[in-house]
Amino acid sequence: MDVQRLRVLRELADRGSVTAVAAALSFTPSAISQQLRALADEVGVALTEPAGRGLRLTEAGRLLAAEAEAVLTALARADAVVDRLRTTPRGLVRTAMFPSGARMMLAGLLTRIAGAPDVDLQCRDVDLTPTSVLALSADFDVVVSHRDEAMAGPYADSRLVVPLLREPLDVVLPPGHPLARRRRLRLDELSDQPWISVEVGWPVDDVLRTIALRTGASPRVVQRINDFSVTEELVAAGHGIALLPHYSTDDRGGRRLVRRPLAGVRAARLIEAVVRPSTAERPAVRAVLDALRAEAAAVVARG
Repeated sequence: MDVQRLRVLRELADRGSVTAVAAALSFTPSAISQQLRALADEVGVALTEPAGRGLRLTEAGRLLAAEAEAVLTALARADAVVDRLRTTPRGLVRTAMFPSGARMMLAGLLTRIAGAPDVDLQCRDVDLTPTSVLALSADFDVVVSHRDEAMAGPYADSRLVVPLLREPLDVVLPPGHPLARRRRLRLDELSDQPWISVEVGWPVDDVLRTIALRTGASPRVVQRINDFSVTEELVAAGHGIALLPHYSTDDRGGRRLVRRPLAGVRAARLIEAVVRPSTAERPAVRAVLDALRAEAAAVVARG
């Protein structure tokens, strides 16, 4: 089987449409469709079927797409062996990172990867949800994501998941708040407080809703702001309280914000790097993953 055609099939499985595959691989949609037809003729079984105005994979197509990733991973592993024999890690690594994760780790990551001068690390901050990670990892070599620790990983076996850290979530209040004197806070005594959360479906809101389901106390959300730095400003000005990540919140040593853990509840988000298995074989990508792990460990140590 032709490797390029297998790559096209893998991209269709990840991206969902011929148009998206064509854009990603810099081909025309008709050329992509031709590659898919040629692969179907090669294997002697239908790999796609009409779906509205587009195409979707048949069961045979889905099975072969999964095997295609294994083939591409083996080829990438062979390329990586050759790269390691002849040179240090080199090449472009495109990384997507959610904004508060970038605030917490990106500067340190760039400092660490500077020790591999032939690796060109290009980073973008992307406001992502767990459900968007699969698609993003088709466009980026490494996606640093976050999710509620009570949520199962949504990536199945199609991605390599590298755990980076577990970040506790604290209740954040203005310094003069009546509850700021408490060492721990119960959600039931906070349910009548004005909460500032994020958009529904984003990880911190998932945590807040999970806690509410477990305790039976529904928080009163008055604002939904995805930028944690804006939330910090609102809380500091007394416009509400929030559930914010422990390591990446700027409390100015307690002068600006007071952070308190929730009593009787484990509230945290998991931060992970998500990579296609074939992409992870590249030495430059492995260098970035090693630097990410080292920076995450340093964040926890400082925290």
